[in-house]
Amino acid sequence: MSRNKKPAQSKKKIIIPLVIIILLFLGIGVGMSYFKKNLYTVMKVPAFRLTDQNDKKITDKDMLGKVYLVEFFFSRCTTICPVMNTNMRAIEDEINDPDFGIISISIDPENDTPELLKKHADQIGVKSPNWHFLTGNRDYIGKLADQFNIYVGDKEDESESLNHSGMIALVDKEGNIRCRYNKDNMPILYYSGLNYEDPEGKTPKLTGKFHPDHEKLVEDIRKLLK
Repeated sequence: MSRNKKPAQSKKKIIIPLVIIILLFLGIGVGMSYFKKNLYTVMKVPAFRLTDQNDKKITDKDMLGKVYLVEFFFSRCTTICPVMNTNMRAIEDEINDPDFGIISISIDPENDTPELLKKHADQIGVKSPNWHFLTGNRDYIGKLADQFNIYVGDKEDESESLNHSGMIALVDKEGNIRCRYNKDNMPILYYSGLNYEDPEGKTPKLTGKFHPDHEKLVEDIRKLLK
């Protein structure tokens, strides 16, 4: 009897580690699938109340029930703002959904009056009634950018006051900022609205033909619209 037990025990010693390894690989596969399909919740969108190009007050509450993007810009910008607006227009056309919107907040409110923002919206061919170009008090807008954790230059610093990030926040229907995970399963937090000279998005370039976050944004917006 003891001779028969040894082969059985040896088989068990081989099978159990194999099962553990297979389960580990399955767990990793499921985990990877989870991170690819699900979006990370960054935080609740900061409360805001500003005036749009139609001289209408727009708040974060007005955007509930919509998936939308948030950017900081200014209309007389000649560098990254036209690039960001063009990329947003492309997304607007591609999504083409009444539950999708865009919030573009001016960091130059003294120049960007509702009337001027209305002209700007017309010039870039905005179609959606849910694309709001917002203006208001500069101090308020600076604090709002801080709450979003999107860089906007200090108003008191003349050389920095009109500098800003090219990052875009993605907000879901419940008013949460959401993002995808990168290849290392870390949340990216924000998406880039810039152009790049390389498909990997490592080197920003105004005339670059690559905008790798475009496809990511379109895919993630559609997930949230479902």
